[in-house]
Amino acid sequence: MNIIETRDLRKSFKSRQGKDKSEVEAVKGVSMKVEKGEIFGFLGPNGAGKTTTLRMLSTLLPPTSGDAKVVGFDLQRESGKIRQHIGYVSQAGGTDQHSSARENLLLQAQLYGFDRKAADARANELIQALQLDTFADRSAKTYSGGQRRRLDVALGIVHKPELLFLDEPTTGLDPQSRAHLWEEVRKLRENGTTVFLTTHYLDEADALADRLAIMDGGKIVAEGTPNSLKQQIAGDVVTLGVIAQNGEKKRAFSLLQGQSYVREIHDGEEAFQLYVERGEETLPAILHLMDDAGLKVSKVSLARPTLDDVFLRQTGRSLRENSAN
Repeated sequence: MNIIETRDLRKSFKSRQGKDKSEVEAVKGVSMKVEKGEIFGFLGPNGAGKTTTLRMLSTLLPPTSGDAKVVGFDLQRESGKIRQHIGYVSQAGGTDQHSSARENLLLQAQLYGFDRKAADARANELIQALQLDTFADRSAKTYSGGQRRRLDVALGIVHKPELLFLDEPTTGLDPQSRAHLWEEVRKLRENGTTVFLTTHYLDEADALADRLAIMDGGKIVAEGTPNSLKQQIAGDVVTLGVIAQNGEKKRAFSLLQGQSYVREIHDGEEAFQLYVERGEETLPAILHLMDDAGLKVSKVSLARPTLDDVFLRQTGRSLRENSAN
C-alpha cells in the first residue's frame, strides 16, 4: 500500500532579483510512490529541490501544478486531513529554547487535543523512548545538538503519526549523535511509522533508506533500493589523481579513454573516476600505463560502486564534492 503518490508535482517561485519577474522552477515534475512502513530517502545536494518537495507533501507549500495523495488524502483539497496523520521535523526544528523538553512535549500534546493526564503520559513515554530523561527538565537552550534533535523528533511524533517527514535530520551532528538518531529512526519504522527523510549524506541514505530517490536540479534522476542502484554500475571504481602540469591531465584522460579495460571515465575536479572490470587486475595495468607515459600519479584507490557513483553517472557531478562546497 502506498502512503504517498505524486504525479508531475511542480513548484515555481517568482524571482526577486532586480526588475526580473520571471519564475524559477524549483521542482520540475516529481512522480514517485512511497510504500507504507518503509524509510524512504530523498538524496541530493543542497538546492536540488528536496526540501521544497517535502514542504509540499507536508502541506506547508501549495504545489504550482501536479497531483499527489498523502496518507490517502488529496494534497490540494484535503490538506487539513493530511496534517492530522503526519509529523514534520524541519531543519531548524521547532523547540522552544526557553522551555524544558517536558514542557515542550506537554504543550505539543495539548495542541493535538490531549487532555493533561494523557499529555503527561505521552510526554513521559517519549522521554524514555528517546532517552531524554537525563535532561528532560532543563531548559532546551542548554542542550547539545544531538539532544535538541532528539527532542525535535519527539515533538514530531507526539500524536503518533502514520507518516513522519524528517528534513536533513542529522545536519551538524557529531558522528555519535548521528548514529544514535539513526537508531531512533529505525525504531520508528519498526513501530509502524513510515519515515520520509531528506539528506545530502551518502552514508545516511545507504544505511537508513529501504528505498531512495536521487534528486538533482528539481528532478528525480534515479530511484530504487541502495543496493539496486549501486548494482546498475557493474565492476569496480578506480579513483586516479594525476598531477596536472602542462596539459598532462588532458593527455592522461585521452590515454585512459583509449584503453579497452576502461568502460567509463569521468573527469572530476580532483581525480578521474574509472569504471573497470576486475579492478585488482586492472589497477596495475593502469599504473604501468601512467608510468610508461611519464605521467605522475598523486593518488589512487580501488572500491566497489557507491551511491556517489550512481549520482555521478546520472548527473556528471560528484555528490560528495557538492556536499563539501
